[in-house]
Amino acid sequence: MEKEQFYYDNKIVKMFLSATILWGIVGMLVGLTVALLFVFPGLLEFAGSDNAISWLSFGRLRPLHTNAVIFAFVGNGIFTGVYYSTQRLLKTRMFNDNLSRINFWGWQLIIVAAAITLPLGFTSTKEYAELEWPIDIAVVLVWVVFGINLIGTILKRRQRHIYVAIWFYIATLVTIAVLYIFNNLELPVTAFKSYSVYAGVQDAMVQWWYGHNAVAFFLTTPILGLMYYFVPKVANRPVYSYRLSIVHFWSLIFIYIWAGPHHLLYTALPGWAQNLGTVFSVMLIFPSWGGMINGLLTLRGAWDKVREDPVLKFFVVAITGYGMATFEGPMLSFKNVNAIGHYTDWIIGHVHIGALAWNGFLIAGMIYWLATKLWKTELYSQKLANVHFWIGTLGILFYAIPLYVAGFTQALMWKEFNPDGTLVYGNFLETVTKIIPMYAMRAVGGTLYLTGFILLAYNIIKTAKAGSAVEDELAEAAPLKKISGKRIAGEAWHTWLERRTVLFSILTTVAILIGGMVEIVPLILVKSNVPTIASVKPYTPLELEGRDIYMREGCNNCHSQMIRPFRSEVARYGEYSKAGEFVYDHPFLWGSRRTGPDLHRIGGKYNDNWHFNHMMDPRSTSPGSIMPRYTWIIKNDLNASDIEAKMKGLVTLGVPYSDKEIANAKQSIVEQANTIETNLRQDPEFVKNFGDSNIQNKEIVALIAYLQRLGTDIKVDSNTATAIK
Repeated sequence: MEKEQFYYDNKIVKMFLSATILWGIVGMLVGLTVALLFVFPGLLEFAGSDNAISWLSFGRLRPLHTNAVIFAFVGNGIFTGVYYSTQRLLKTRMFNDNLSRINFWGWQLIIVAAAITLPLGFTSTKEYAELEWPIDIAVVLVWVVFGINLIGTILKRRQRHIYVAIWFYIATLVTIAVLYIFNNLELPVTAFKSYSVYAGVQDAMVQWWYGHNAVAFFLTTPILGLMYYFVPKVANRPVYSYRLSIVHFWSLIFIYIWAGPHHLLYTALPGWAQNLGTVFSVMLIFPSWGGMINGLLTLRGAWDKVREDPVLKFFVVAITGYGMATFEGPMLSFKNVNAIGHYTDWIIGHVHIGALAWNGFLIAGMIYWLATKLWKTELYSQKLANVHFWIGTLGILFYAIPLYVAGFTQALMWKEFNPDGTLVYGNFLETVTKIIPMYAMRAVGGTLYLTGFILLAYNIIKTAKAGSAVEDELAEAAPLKKISGKRIAGEAWHTWLERRTVLFSILTTVAILIGGMVEIVPLILVKSNVPTIASVKPYTPLELEGRDIYMREGCNNCHSQMIRPFRSEVARYGEYSKAGEFVYDHPFLWGSRRTGPDLHRIGGKYNDNWHFNHMMDPRSTSPGSIMPRYTWIIKNDLNASDIEAKMKGLVTLGVPYSDKEIANAKQSIVEQANTIETNLRQDPEFVKNFGDSNIQNKEIVALIAYLQRLGTDIKVDSNTATAIK
């Protein structure tokens, strides 16, 4: 059959490649800045303690870092690899050049919007989904554009059977759409403020169904697709096992979706959901390691090349990092292990093994290899690429190992008791100051890793300058001849399925929907899963404003609001948390890490002046604290102009505010604020420094009101609380 000539679109690949390098360095630089704040809390308070800069605080920079690395760096890296490999695997140009450009520029505009709004405090607070509703809509629209472009390319292909990499791209496309839409269902109340349609326990379940599977289907499945394409290409070896690829794909996408609840073990989530998450998380090691083995054994007969080729070095460490991270995940889903690791820095180390080794190194290797293909020249410096590899590898070790040590140190110190039954380290700060050296080592590791990527940027720029720009690469392939959709005699069922791409996509969608439906639907529809507590009431208008300030400042990045039923936690914080206490929390704020103590029972523990002084200068009340100063909250006037809209929105979501409460909301704010201001004036030092500042009109009063409310809806006898084991 006569072959057809066509052109691969290399320009779009170069655009995404350049964006990957740029945003990678930006995201890592923000991450390093955040890491340094643990060692030097006042690092970014350039103008002194009285002029701390709100948009440079840890609580606002941390989500900026995670979004920059996940969606800007890894996201652009995924698009780079997908746009390059899809065209060559399907023997055709992308479906539509305009859609490719819309995909690129739309994604970059979303990143810029995130870089502006997150430091300004516009956030939904959901981990890896912090962007507010207008940007969420943009994300969905751009993802639809990408989907149309990918599906259109598959349908006009000249290759009958879709290769394994395309399977993973399809799974990524479908699952991310489902996850992102359902997790980000929210009710807008202002231009950049919304409330999750889910509350408390249900919101936590949906969030970690998304959060875990964002890791699975944005940071894993597309990267696996890139692995299945680029590792065989660079090694010039076929994939080790086609059958193992089939088992790996279908078992991974089916099992992964069930595993989210292991992030919520020992919380107020119903036990049946926790147990389902544990069982499927343990099962997950088998397909995950099947993929790792398939990747590493693809290099059989090519290990001599690994010694010489820096690209293969990056790939080997990347796949090994994938194996390590996917061993830890199932291990951490065992309840006895999770009781040690959860809320500690062990989890941060675990996550960064996946991010730095698996994602970062595989993308780095891909970029080095693509540079030679896209600019038709040799890499500017193999030696520099090798230097990057070794610096980056050391960076990973210096980053992760200290955090493992820090995590175990935290867990052991939190749980240690004296013979008389009191906590050995009753002051939470003792467990923070102990691990500062580990944070310093982590910053060294981050510096090394960032340095490696700066070397990569230099190497690629020099390579591009030495090469030639071939934006439309000539190729040829025979057109696809139509055949019957029925199985041909002797044709294996999966081989047949690989040419029935619509059916393949439908079965993929079914596989990823089952787990989420089984876990989430009963939790929402069966009321007995969240027992109600009669004494739990909605927040007052001032407390609601304070909660929004708490969310804006990212306090949930360091503080949990979930006391687990452990003797050590009950002794430290008070009665363990109940599911019914969170029924009006849109969104939930349980947190996933404790750089500071849990706050669920903080209400009434300290007086209003303590909270005021703590926000003004944390080290004045808690010597050795690494918490930033929040001086702007004391200076900023409280803007409650949208309180009625917020309360009406929450009524729509089921919060029982009456019409009278909504109508009197602003008066209620004034009355409660005046009460707090009166309490603050009991301290002569406050009167001396802030007596004329109209403090009752400031944001700090709303935050104090919220903090003093936490955990006070249920009353537990202190003797009963301390007796709980």
